[in-house]
Amino acid sequence: MNRRKFLSLGSASAAFALLPAAKVMAAPAYAPCSQLSELPLPPSPETTKKLFPGFVAGTVKTGGASINVLKGGEGPPLLLIHGHPETHVTWHKIAADLARNYTVIIPDLRGYGDSSKPDGGERQVNYSFRAMAQDQVETMRHFGYERFFVAGHDRGARVAHRLCLDHPENVLKVCLMDIAPTLTMYRDTNKEFATRYVWWFLQIQPFPMPEHIIGNDPEYYLKEHLAVQGKTPGAVTPEAMAEYLRCYCCSGTIHAACEDYRAAADIDLEMDEADDKAGHKISAPVLALWGAKGVVGHLWDVLASWRAKATSVSGRTLDCGHLLPEERPAEVLAELQQFFRG
Repeated sequence: MNRRKFLSLGSASAAFALLPAAKVMAAPAYAPCSQLSELPLPPSPETTKKLFPGFVAGTVKTGGASINVLKGGEGPPLLLIHGHPETHVTWHKIAADLARNYTVIIPDLRGYGDSSKPDGGERQVNYSFRAMAQDQVETMRHFGYERFFVAGHDRGARVAHRLCLDHPENVLKVCLMDIAPTLTMYRDTNKEFATRYVWWFLQIQPFPMPEHIIGNDPEYYLKEHLAVQGKTPGAVTPEAMAEYLRCYCCSGTIHAACEDYRAAADIDLEMDEADDKAGHKISAPVLALWGAKGVVGHLWDVLASWRAKATSVSGRTLDCGHLLPEERPAEVLAELQQFFRG
């Protein structure tokens, strides 16, 4: 199976592609998908209005992708970057409150959500954190912002890390949620980490093995991933889950997500090693937040790991798993407001 064949799976099934979103989402839990569309079904404007009242959706063309983005509020610019396997929807519990004091920009990373899914290129360079960070700079510049606050969760925090290194002049302050530095985590890999973060090691395998495994039942994979990561029952609302499923259960997203992880285990590590060798560190103030019930805080000293990579680091643990913005939204909101206001 080549990339073209995989990405075209389901395109021959017009009946599936024309099913209304509600009917697709009503499929039995964990039902395998025999055919996948290449791209997500179109988003519902009503869903966006419900989850992000007062926000306006649009598309920003960057040098390498078309980025789906929401914008709302007034005040200093604040960029929120989601992780895997989620979308911008991960911020829906705190976005409206943040918009009272900030102009909030919430994109889908390239490859995820309703953003475009470009070809990975040699060594998956087009899904490197450098390429994704460049998308963020260009997106913010599109709205007229050269300097801004940043908060990232999971993969989004890794993009934010690279953003701070490649574009230090653009970042005022940065919050990194539930990660240790990528290079640190790979260097310290042990049996427990490999067992509990199995997707790190599945999704870096060569095409098409992980795409084939995940594509056999993407709903199961996504739900199990979130269930393992989150430790607060009901934290992911039905509306949010429906959006995650809409965007993940297609061949284009699955392939792009695997390309993201492949880049992180290859070309991204090369970039991180070069920065370490040159002594480059994050110059912007860093707030690190992590879940007490998650893997990262259990296996790493989060503050120490970031103090080795940045000049000014503060932070604390929250009583939850990995999905901080959805499991402890009130605490995340309070931390962001205090940090960015201080």
